[in-house]
Amino acid sequence: MISKGGSEALLQTLVDTARAASPDYDVLLPLFRLLAKVGLRDKKFGQKALELEALDVTLILARKNLSHSQNLLHCLWALRVFSSSVTTGAMLGINGAMELLFKVITPYTQKCTRIIRAATEVLAALLKSKSNSRRAVNRGYVASLLRLHQDWHHHDTANTYVPIRRALLLCLKHVANLRSGREAFLAAQGMEVLFSTMQNYLDDQSLEPVISVVLQVLRQCYPKSPLPLVTASSAYTFPVPGSIPSESLCLLTEEDFEDDADEEVDKDSDCEEVKEQDDDLETDVNKLTSKPGLDRPEEELMQYKAMCLELSCSFEELESQSGDDLNFEETQYANHHHIPTVTSPQQHGLNKGQSSGKQGREDMVQTSLLSMVKVGRSTMQPVSKKGPGMSPYPNMQSNGVGVDSSGKEIPDIQASLKQDAWDIDVISFPMISASFSNSTQPRETAEVIDKLLQTHPKHIPFHDPCLYMAKARRTRSVADFKMMAFPDLWGHHPPPSAQSMLERKRGVQRIKIFEDVRRLIQPTDIINKVVFSLDEPWPLQDTASECLRFYSKFESGNLRKAIQVRELEYDLLVNADVNSSQHQQWFYFKVSGMRAAVPYRFNIINCEKPNSQFNYGMQPTLYSVKEALLGRPTWIRMGYEICYYKNHYRQSTTVMGRASEKHFYTLTFVVKFPHSEDACYLAYHYPYTYTALMTHLDILEKSVNPKQVYFRQDILCQTLGGNSCPLVTITAMPESNSADHLEQF
Repeated sequence: MISKGGSEALLQTLVDTARAASPDYDVLLPLFRLLAKVGLRDKKFGQKALELEALDVTLILARKNLSHSQNLLHCLWALRVFSSSVTTGAMLGINGAMELLFKVITPYTQKCTRIIRAATEVLAALLKSKSNSRRAVNRGYVASLLRLHQDWHHHDTANTYVPIRRALLLCLKHVANLRSGREAFLAAQGMEVLFSTMQNYLDDQSLEPVISVVLQVLRQCYPKSPLPLVTASSAYTFPVPGSIPSESLCLLTEEDFEDDADEEVDKDSDCEEVKEQDDDLETDVNKLTSKPGLDRPEEELMQYKAMCLELSCSFEELESQSGDDLNFEETQYANHHHIPTVTSPQQHGLNKGQSSGKQGREDMVQTSLLSMVKVGRSTMQPVSKKGPGMSPYPNMQSNGVGVDSSGKEIPDIQASLKQDAWDIDVISFPMISASFSNSTQPRETAEVIDKLLQTHPKHIPFHDPCLYMAKARRTRSVADFKMMAFPDLWGHHPPPSAQSMLERKRGVQRIKIFEDVRRLIQPTDIINKVVFSLDEPWPLQDTASECLRFYSKFESGNLRKAIQVRELEYDLLVNADVNSSQHQQWFYFKVSGMRAAVPYRFNIINCEKPNSQFNYGMQPTLYSVKEALLGRPTWIRMGYEICYYKNHYRQSTTVMGRASEKHFYTLTFVVKFPHSEDACYLAYHYPYTYTALMTHLDILEKSVNPKQVYFRQDILCQTLGGNSCPLVTITAMPESNSADHLEQF
């Protein structure tokens, strides 16, 4: 019908009938019903109505029938489809349509609710036009819309008129697209009004259409602010040869990229209602980027033959060269007796003389490894097994005996030390430069250390704390770290059992957004105290205070700033990549000074990705030092009430002379720690440091059966920071020296 000119015919009939001396409503009413249906399918319907002067005719009829509900309702249905075009809506606004609609919907009444619903839906469609929104702001309609929202909310206790309430909120949402609209909304106490009317109904599924729009309006109107950082650039810089300084970041005001311009963008729609929602969640898998193809011709790959010396040399020559560059200090400190292997000690090339000499140095190393341990006092309380904070350590016992992942009993160190407890803050953070030869600790402390070292799980696969420390001393870093993270030094087992994905409760995200809004409108309990910062002198916190203590100055660590927001809530900011103001997703830091079974909330507020697996069941990883010393050194998935969403922080920059705006996202989660006065490490995922890589390569080389496995480790180059970039070649050894086997090799 549309393709045959049916829309034009119906619109022309409407104009001709309406302009008669006495319009025939027996013709007009079915005509309006037809127009409402046809208009939903005709994308150019608004433009056609404008050209045929149907807009003016319909507005005149509506004004004449303000007291005739049935006729007025039909006029509103037609205006609703006319308004689907922003251009047509702007023209209706010029001709006084909004004033007409406000006469219909105010004051509040529950009479003629079909008419009020149609009128609010027309008004919401009209306000998609910037000129109409600006007109609404100038005439004080924002405060009127808020009052109407409150009236309908308080009187509609049975949730019968949800479509009317939603349409009113959509009006506010469209007005809030303008800076002047947001200012008017804030001046009319809009944040407080929407927060107070909705805070007790977040779990009400019958109000889902209303709650979703309320959230959008609150997020739109929450005042934008820069991140609480000195600069957006990384806290660490490195002079790269030949680099050109990046364009400086310029802090701009909201006006620099505001959208109060006059031009209209036509948004013709082929459906009655365009579904609008925030883009935090990506649920369409088809929108994900497909795997890219090769970015260079295959012929160019031949240049990498230089890395595969086996193609041009005999394997006997290469085998004799391998291992020549190993550092003597590292190899003599390596502790290999616990490495899983199919070979005997002789196959590693270790004779009895070497083994005994190495053992002597090993004892010295282990005695001084944790020589900085101090005897102190601490308490340990197993967390309650109830609720979402249930202990993820299933084998935690209180009888002085722990159980490791293989089922073996391990003596409880705390019980074995009797009255002596640990100074966890010292134990959990060993110095990289700890001496291997001199121990100046008192005899009592040395005895505690001996007992501590005896509990180190020798069966942790491919790990040796002595070798790791030796490697760490050679690792160069931009930040020049002096300390090691305890999990990296002590090692870890895989979790005792597979952990299932966290089942996310419905509505967690909106609860967190409402709590963020509460900060703005009810700031009485806000502390806002900086307790850790890479940009400010250390220490920032009193060790005797009740707040948590944070630290991240170790290899792969990333935490730039920690702010105590409330007693048990902290805002965290991660550091950007070196020489950059981007790539802020990874976090890894130590936290101590906690109480067991207390819910601490952490908000990482400067994430960059528009979505995250944390919205789909992923949890952060946690490593407890006390658990490790009790024989359970494990990274576990922990945390609940986890979600990831766009926040109100913005970074305004100038790129090529044009203003641009960068959005940030919040990852929030709650953790109940297993012990009081523990030191725990939290990370985005299982950390894997450069030092761990270099340690693993050395241990792997000595753990393989050289009769079966060809393992060659070379140095490809040095990184700009001065670290070796390893090139590893692994394959099966030829079965014999025959030409066929060598060719196969």
